[in-house]
This record gives sequence, C-alpha cells and structure tokens, in this order.
Amino acid sequence: MAAERLQSVLWLGFKELASLGRDAAMVGLIIYAFTYAVYGPAKGAQMELRNASVAIVDEDRSELSRRIADALLPPFFKRPESIGASEIDRVMDAGRYTFVIDIPPRFQSDLEAGRNPTIQLNVDATAMAQAGHGAAYIQSIIAQEIQRVGRTPSEVAEPVRLVTRAKFNPNLIETWFLGVSQIINNITMLAIILSGAAVVREREHGTIEHLLVMPLTPSDIMLAKIWSSALVIIVVSTISLLVVVQGMLEVPVAGSIPLFMASTGVYMFSVSSLGILLATVARSMPQFGLLAIPVFLMLNILSGGQTPLDSMPPWLQNVMQFSPTTHFVSMSMAILYRGAGLSAVWPDFTWVAGMGLVFFVAALARFRRTVTLAQV
Repeated sequence: MAAERLQSVLWLGFKELASLGRDAAMVGLIIYAFTYAVYGPAKGAQMELRNASVAIVDEDRSELSRRIADALLPPFFKRPESIGASEIDRVMDAGRYTFVIDIPPRFQSDLEAGRNPTIQLNVDATAMAQAGHGAAYIQSIIAQEIQRVGRTPSEVAEPVRLVTRAKFNPNLIETWFLGVSQIINNITMLAIILSGAAVVREREHGTIEHLLVMPLTPSDIMLAKIWSSALVIIVVSTISLLVVVQGMLEVPVAGSIPLFMASTGVYMFSVSSLGILLATVARSMPQFGLLAIPVFLMLNILSGGQTPLDSMPPWLQNVMQFSPTTHFVSMSMAILYRGAGLSAVWPDFTWVAGMGLVFFVAALARFRRTVTLAQV
C-alpha cells in the first residue's frame, strides 16, 4: 500500500512538472530569477567604493600636496582633477564630483611648524554608499601620506595602529555577497509562488475535482506539489550558482555544493508548505499574490540576508528565529562562504525541518477543508 501511494505521489509530481512546462510565463519567471535577476543586481548595485570622482584644490603646491593627489588611485578613485577654489560650489552643485579636497596655502610649512593646519573635504552625500566609505578612505590616505613625509606633529600621530583583516572576503567585494543573496531571495520567492499557485490553479481550473476521484489523499497531492517544485528550484538554483555566480561573477564557493543542495531541499519543503498554506486561505490568484508578497518581503528583509540580525531589536531577533528563512540564510552563508560542514549547520537544518513540519501539518488541515468543500 505504501509503495502504491509513493508511486501515485511520484506520477502526480510528474504531472505537476508537465503542467509547469506548459506555463510559459512561469518558466520565463524561473529563468529570469536565476539568471539576470542574480547577475544584474550583483554587477549593477555597487555598494563598495569604486571609481569615485575626486577634484583637488591645491593651494599649497608642495611635495606633500602632490603626494596626496598621487595616492588617490584606481579602482577606488578616478584620477583626481585640479580645479580652482572659486569652482568648488559650482561643481558640487552640478554633481560633477563626489569629493573635493581643498588643501590650504602653506599646508606643508604649517605642518612642519606644528601649527596643525586643516584640509577641507567636501562630500556629495547624495551618493550615500560612496560618500560614507570614501570619506574614511581619503582621511586614511591623507594621514598615511603625512606620516610618510615624516613631519607629523605628536598631536596628530596615532598612538595605536589598528590592522584589520577581513576573512572569507578579503577585499570586501560586494558582488560576492549580492550574488548568493539574490539566489537565496529568489529561492524563497519561487518556493512560495510555485507551490501556492499550483493549488490555486487547480481550484480555479476545476481540476481538483479530477484528483478527488483518484485514489489520492490530500497529503499525497501536497507532497507531489512540494517535491516537484523543490526539484525544479534545486536544479535551477544549483545551475545558477555554478554558471552565474561562480562562472560569470567569479565568486569563489568555499563549501560543499551537494550540502547546499540538501539544505535547499529541506528549505523548499518548509517554504513550499507555507505557500500551500497561503493558497488555502486565498480564494483566487490575485488574493494569493496579495498574501504572498508581504510574507515574502518579511522573510526576505528580516532574515539577515539584507541586514544583519544584530542590528535589529532583541525582540525581533527572537521572533525571526521562528522563520525558516533566517536559518536557511545562516547555513547557506556558512556553507558557501566559510566552508562549513554538516556538523556546523545541523542545528539550522533541524530548525528548518521542524518548522517545515509545522507548516505542512497546518497546510494539510486547511487543504483537507478545501477538498471537503469541493466535494460538497
């Protein structure tokens, strides 16, 4: 009997795959979500400092001022351009430069005499990401050049030198994070959409009555929809990881890809069950979309994939521990970036599987009610 039920679930899943293959819009969404939707944001949304435009007002014309200008190098900065002091307001208002450095007259002489002269740094803060990082970079570069000249007064000298070493992403390249983050976000979105839309589509097209005359239980129908959508997402997300992230974006993957696929499978069970639960609440596809969008946004924004959990209020951190997305983000980052094995991520596996079981039981109860109403 168990073998017959397993065979029924298997064949019903193949029916779901065939139905998905005939849905051109859904196939197009899947292809887009794991190709350009991964590559585009990773390459286009540059959060780190890259090719920032700089102008220098050199009123000192000394060796030190020339060294400061020569130290602003690509890829962080474009080659500095020289402008006059009277042009500062005009070029900043026009947005021509993100940074304008004004080196005052007799800067090096005053520095040697211990008078503590001031360099003015004008920043266009409308370019928020580059403004914040770039100002700190420029301040550090100027301090280093002053020290290299060897004429730093004791008041300016740093008593302690802090050396920072970044692990897993030494150059702090934002693309490394965004590529994997986009895959995780799209897995969540499509897991909810594929499973939920399949249930709503059955009800709207009236094909759910066809399933009821077959020797199938509601749990068989749900499992078929879950394993078929999970198979599709696991395959396309793995291809995206290998081709788009590793190949096109050149992001190194430190950990086990099979382990990531296994974690994706467990996560798909959890979030697909959540999608079916939402579909049993909605009466139509538009209603399902209105339910799915805020749920996806909440899982996406508060899971730690967009902003660190540590930056959230303690009560919200505790609440988000009951989200499967939080644990999936945690174990995906650990596997792909830090090379973590199963011994390190098994608690997250357990949490995701446990919450998936809760979602599945709740969705099954709602789905049985839906089937009962359809039989009346």
